[in-house]
Amino acid sequence: MNTMTPGEIATMAQTAAPLSAENDRVRILFADQLNLARGKYVPMSEARKGHARMCVGTYAVTYARTLVDAPGGGLLTGLPDMEARFDPDDLRPGWEPGTQIALADMRFQGEAFALCGRSALQRAIAGWRAHGLEPMVGIEMEAYIFQRGAGGEWVPYDTPGAFVYGTGPFTDPAGLVDDVWAMAVRCGLPIESINAEFDAPQFELTLRYADALRAADDAFLFRQMAREVLIRRGYLLSFLPKPFADKSGSGLHFNLSFTEASGRNAFADDAANGAPSPLMAGCIAGLLQHHEALAAIMAPLTNSYARLQPASLSGYWANWGIDHRSVTVRVSAETGAAARIEHRMADCAASPYFALAAMLEAARLGFEGNYSCPAQELNDGLETTNTERHTPHSLPQALDALEADQVLSAALGADMISNYIAIKRQEVAELDGKTDAEAVAYYLHYI
Repeated sequence: MNTMTPGEIATMAQTAAPLSAENDRVRILFADQLNLARGKYVPMSEARKGHARMCVGTYAVTYARTLVDAPGGGLLTGLPDMEARFDPDDLRPGWEPGTQIALADMRFQGEAFALCGRSALQRAIAGWRAHGLEPMVGIEMEAYIFQRGAGGEWVPYDTPGAFVYGTGPFTDPAGLVDDVWAMAVRCGLPIESINAEFDAPQFELTLRYADALRAADDAFLFRQMAREVLIRRGYLLSFLPKPFADKSGSGLHFNLSFTEASGRNAFADDAANGAPSPLMAGCIAGLLQHHEALAAIMAPLTNSYARLQPASLSGYWANWGIDHRSVTVRVSAETGAAARIEHRMADCAASPYFALAAMLEAARLGFEGNYSCPAQELNDGLETTNTERHTPHSLPQALDALEADQVLSAALGADMISNYIAIKRQEVAELDGKTDAEAVAYYLHYI
C-alpha cells in the first residue's frame, strides 16, 4: 500500500495547482442515503457547466450492492438519470493534488430530487427561517483508528499511552492527527479540537459551529478527507458506532442554537434563567416526542444498537437536562453566544444532511405544535431516570417506529422515508444470522 509521511502531505497541500489551471480536475460529491460519498471526477472544462449526470440507482442499493426496488430508486423504470447540480464558482479546495470539490444537490426531471439529503436539509432550514431564525450547528465526531496486524487483518492502532483528552505522541505515536490537521487547514475545514477519547485508540474530532448547511458540508468533507488521508498511510479511520464489544461506542453530537436577525443567539439566556424559553422548550419537546423514530435515521446500522444502551451516555433515554451527559438532549450551562442544546443520539454512520434535517424538523414540529416539554432529568441518568421511553433495541424496531411516525415522515418527505426504509430493511436481511464480527466486517470499510 502506498503511504505518505506527514512531510509529504504538507508538501502536497502547499503545491496543489491553482484553481484556474486547465489541467485541474473537479471531484463532484454528494451523500446518498447510506452516507457514502458518491460522485465522479471531471476536468475543469466540464465542471464549468455546473452539472453532471448520474444514475438514480445510487438510491437503490445496499452496502453489499444489492439492487432494491426502493421507491424513487428507479430499479423497475430503467434506472434513469438524475442530475448533480452545483455552482462552478463555489468550488472548495480538495485534499488530492490538482483537485477541487463540488458539493452537489441532486435533481430529477428538472426538480429537486425527493431522495437528496442535502435538499432535505435546505428545506428544514427554510422552515426555521420562516420564523426569523437561522439554525447554527456545531458537530462532534468520534472514531477509532485501525492498523494492519501481522496477518494483514485490521487491528486497533497501537496507542499505549492514550487516555481521555490525551494529546501528543503517547496518544498518537504515528502523528496521524498532525496529518489530518494539516490537510483540514489546506481544505478550509474548521477544526475546533482533536483529542483522544475515552477508549484507545478512539479520537474525538470537533468542528467549529456554522450555519446548518455549512456545518453539514464541513462534516461530510472532513470525514471523507480524514479517512482518505489515513488510508494512504496504511491506517483505517472508522466511524462505526460500536466496532469493539469491550470498548465504548462512537457518537455524533449535534450542538444546536439559533441566530436572530439582530445576530443574537436566541438561546442566550436559557441556562441562566434556570428554565428553557418557549423556543428551547419546544425544540426539546419535539426531539423527545419523535425520539424513537429519530433513532432510525440517526443510528442507521444494525451495529448502532450495540452502542445505544442504558447507562451508556449515548442518547438512549428520551430525556433532557442542564449540563447532564447522561441524557439525550443536553442543555449547555454556557450562556450568551455559546448557549446551545446538544443532541447526543446519532452516530457517524448517519448522513449529516439527513440526520440534521431530521433533528431540525423534529425540533420545529415541537415548537410550532406547542408540544409539552417533560420535566428535566434530575436523577443520575445511569441507574435511575425519570422516563421509561428509550430508543428501540434494534434497527428493525427503529424502522418500524419511523414508518409509524407519519408526522415526522411528512415533514422530511414521505418519498425519502419510504426509500430509506426499503434500503435499510434489505440491509437488515443481508445481516440476518451474521455474528457481530461478520456485521462489523460488512460495514467497516464504508464507515
